[in-house]
Amino acid sequence: MSAVTAARSRRSGAWRAFLRDREGMSGLLVLVLFGLLALLAPVLADPAGLDVTKAEGASVAPPSWDFLLGTDHYGRSVLTMVLHGGQVTLLVGLAATVISMILGTLIGIASGHFRGLTGGTLNRLTEWFLVIPYLPLAIVLATVFPADVPKLFAVIIVIGVTSWSSTARLVRAQTMAIEARPYLERAKALGGGHWHQMTRHVLPNVMPLVLANTTLTVSIAIIAETTLSFLGLGDPLRMSWGRILDDAYSQGAIDRGAWWWIVFPGVAVVLVVRAFNMCGRALERILDPRLEGR
Repeated sequence: MSAVTAARSRRSGAWRAFLRDREGMSGLLVLVLFGLLALLAPVLADPAGLDVTKAEGASVAPPSWDFLLGTDHYGRSVLTMVLHGGQVTLLVGLAATVISMILGTLIGIASGHFRGLTGGTLNRLTEWFLVIPYLPLAIVLATVFPADVPKLFAVIIVIGVTSWSSTARLVRAQTMAIEARPYLERAKALGGGHWHQMTRHVLPNVMPLVLANTTLTVSIAIIAETTLSFLGLGDPLRMSWGRILDDAYSQGAIDRGAWWWIVFPGVAVVLVVRAFNMCGRALERILDPRLEGR
């Protein structure tokens, strides 16, 4: 019972510390705002407004009372596109991060726990992914992905399987530090197997690190989705912030002076990425006492 109470006390103390962190709370409020806008997008803006055959505005019209963020070349509301595009961008970012965190955590723990050929092979695999430039690898995989796989699913898989290496590296280092602690030696002496050691002793101790790194990985995944969509490798049937920017670039929004077509989706990407980074930095300060006061 005392162990359970101590765990609850640590979680409660970490939450209170996060509430006192101005940077973390500012980022959290921004994320809550964008999350609500994405969830309420069908209520705030009719999805029919994304259909080019039902566009009601003038082509490339600046912001007005009728269209608060202006229109695109089809006469569609940029506000409608940004609201609905946030659903896809956030979905891809979060889903890809889940895949990345699972792969990074499993490979990191295994490479730090096992010695010999198994641990060495996993460590070399992690280093290989670290050395190869992340974005070009994602572009290549997105290009060669089977055509019969839904594009949105393909983008999630591509981002997830190319962004786990940094997490694995951090988890491996933490695992090796935990392996040297006395209670791990005691578990081995009492006959605890590899699965018992990794799940009951190592995993709970690396989860705070994984949690802090998750918020930083989401921002990377969102940037990757925006980049792939901007390059025309995203789902052409779904609106996203990257696709809005791709349409604006291909239609010469800069030359036509349609700044609203580029600024508003671009600002949305910057704010969400910055908010996740702010939350991640706050969690790092809370979970790592060495960063306290910096």
